Amino acid sequence: MVYRSSSHIDEKEIFERICKGDEKALEFLYKKYYRMMTKLVITNSGTEEEARDVYQDALIVFWQKATSGNLVMTSKISTYIYSICQNLWRKELDRKKRLSNEEKDSAVSLDTETAERDRIILKCIEQLGETCKKVLMYYYFEEMSMQEIADKLGFANTDTAKTKKYKCKMKLDELVKTQYSEQDFLD
Repeated sequence: MVYRSSSHIDEKEIFERICKGDEKALEFLYKKYYRMMTKLVITNSGTEEEARDVYQDALIVFWQKATSGNLVMTSKISTYIYSICQNLWRKELDRKKRLSNEEKDSAVSLDTETAERDRIILKCIEQLGETCKKVLMYYYFEEMSMQEIADKLGFANTDTAKTKKYKCKMKLDELVKTQYSEQDFLD
């Protein structure tokens, strides 16, 4: 299989290839979501190394479930892997917490509010149009500059990219407000 630019790759095709044991497809996923997934751990008291380990473990879990033939995807692959990363990191933090009993209420506990908020936001981003989805993912999860986004998406200049990001962010805010009550962010 020839891997075209990531924006043209079909989720279904990637998933089917992984189910058949295509390691190149897994490698592609690893690179595609690396920054998004490791950011989850790093922003929740983790190191770069811990983030990489959690992400690799999450991909192994995903790979095993997919190749077993028992996995039915009901969400995007990124959402599924993200939730595996969340669970693994939560377990790791619980383990750390148990090991350091003297630091009962230290900053090691996962900021579940932030993790839950990220999950909700990710879900809403998936409901946006393709361009908005890319602009917001590149900006917030892959931390690309406006220049990089403009180049990658073929915008005339950074001002066009900024305007697009602003409009997409407004749409996203609206989606989040209409679909989730404030309570969802607190539970």
